[in-house]
Amino acid sequence: MESCCSTCTKLSSASPSHPCIADSRGFGRKFTRNSLDHHLLSSSLPKPFLQVNNARNTFLYRRSSSRFPSTASRGIISAEAWDFGRFLKTLYFFNGPPSPAKFVEFLVEKLSGPSPKEPVKAMETSGIVLVAGATGGVGRRVVDILRNKGLPVRVLVRNEEKARKMLGPDVDLIVGDITKENTLTPEYFKGVRKVINAVSVIVGPKEGDTPDRAKYSQGIKFFEPEIKGDSPEMVEYLGMRNLINAVKGSVGLQNGKLLFGFEENSLKELPWGALDDVVMGGVSESTFQIDRTGGENGAPTGLFKGVVSTANNGGFTSIRTRNFAEPEDLSAYDGLELRLKGDGRRYKFVVRTSSDWDTVGYTASFDTVGGQWQSIRLPFSSLRPIFRARTVLDAPPFDPSNIVSLQLMFSKFEYDGKLNPTFVEGAFQLPVSSIQSYIKDPVTPRFVHVSSAGVTRPERPGLDLSKQPPAVRLNKELGFILTFKLKGEDLIRESGIPYTIVRPCALTEEPAGADLIFDQGDNITGKISREEVARICVAALESPFALDKTFEVKSTIPFSESFTVDPENPPQEKDYNIYFKGLKDGITGKESLEQSPVPV
Repeated sequence: MESCCSTCTKLSSASPSHPCIADSRGFGRKFTRNSLDHHLLSSSLPKPFLQVNNARNTFLYRRSSSRFPSTASRGIISAEAWDFGRFLKTLYFFNGPPSPAKFVEFLVEKLSGPSPKEPVKAMETSGIVLVAGATGGVGRRVVDILRNKGLPVRVLVRNEEKARKMLGPDVDLIVGDITKENTLTPEYFKGVRKVINAVSVIVGPKEGDTPDRAKYSQGIKFFEPEIKGDSPEMVEYLGMRNLINAVKGSVGLQNGKLLFGFEENSLKELPWGALDDVVMGGVSESTFQIDRTGGENGAPTGLFKGVVSTANNGGFTSIRTRNFAEPEDLSAYDGLELRLKGDGRRYKFVVRTSSDWDTVGYTASFDTVGGQWQSIRLPFSSLRPIFRARTVLDAPPFDPSNIVSLQLMFSKFEYDGKLNPTFVEGAFQLPVSSIQSYIKDPVTPRFVHVSSAGVTRPERPGLDLSKQPPAVRLNKELGFILTFKLKGEDLIRESGIPYTIVRPCALTEEPAGADLIFDQGDNITGKISREEVARICVAALESPFALDKTFEVKSTIPFSESFTVDPENPPQEKDYNIYFKGLKDGITGKESLEQSPVPV
């Protein structure tokens, strides 16, 4: 709320002679007009002790002639000037039925001294990278690279003993199975901002393998393969769906999370209610409604409208949501974006992270352009902690993981005694078609997935299977392994998460460092080091050029030759952005399948 005076912003330190305190003591006494300001009205419940003369339908109060000289002798405000019924309706909307006992408790607390301050909670500054399939050939190398970069890592594995033996006893580890949705507890993924998924169905030699999977490490080209354990459908498709659903909330969506607005002909609503200066004795009035044709190109939009007046020391209107049933976690995002049609005025947007009614609101002011639809971005970093129009210097940092309510305001007042330079009394209206979170530019991938070259090739028209890798030739025998890998890829592309899909050719245990070929369209064959693939995955997380790209990759070394590295003269580290920059959007290799879908 806005404050009536500088003294009122610090009630606990106000002098007993201040009219806001002096006239609020004892039952049966008349409250000053000032005592109706936020000191009383900011409690969690309506005030049952206000003296209302029902016979005259007027509200009685005393004024200080020094503060209100023009009306000092009048002594009353008529119901036409100050709507007591609307005042009660406002409080009832946000707080529920009146409770005299809680009001008395609140009043005693306020008059006896300051409330304890909320503990300061540090905002998380760096996100965790989740590695799924962290004990596999690519996954464990990804973990090592991330650790060497000093990045926080969490691993998702099925076998804790194996993982701790391989990755160390201090690894941040969660035990879960992507094929079993109930093992992917939401708490596991709090703080996760990026994912590298190296989970894959297990393919091994029919005749068995050594404990360290030496035959498998040579590549499928050198043994007769079979599926070991869960089927491709369970791992590559259903497992992918489960993993995406588990991490989507923590890694975020490229186009943001819609909080209010119309999406696919349906309305995402918020519980808006008017919160105007009537709660301070003012007469301004506003509302929020849906205009079915008032949006861009005749589309529906929300409409914040009303009449603002400075009568009775007022001067603001606002709409505020009730506290959300469950706090919104927007920690994956960088701010909020409002799509609106401006009117040339300056407005405020307030975000609260506490369910208390009278609490700090993290606030940003924004200017609008008259008659134009525009997108207003409010970075979380720009929100300033405001309490009763004053900046709270020792307020806790803004916590985007616990957003409890939102408020949109048009006010005469800015902060710390300053006034809104665009404020004018009278009617106003602000169409607001959407409110959503956003990820700031440049957007980089949040989900990097290791798939496989060849996923679009089974039964591709005109393809000579004899020249294709075993997985392509044996797709059906291996439970449609490549078909379900492609279906899993599609889930990622359709999820809205910023992604990169890496399709390596045959994986080897050779060292990284060979020259590489990046390609698109799913046509190349060859081999590539697992270490190289791990490096590519980590590099993709930080590259806007890898965003929403699908590509195949191999080394220039043929199968007939082995690749080694001289430890005394290792190859220079690659700048993978050089490769990423050459990639194009929308190329997956599925283009050749459009006329001949693969049966499953």
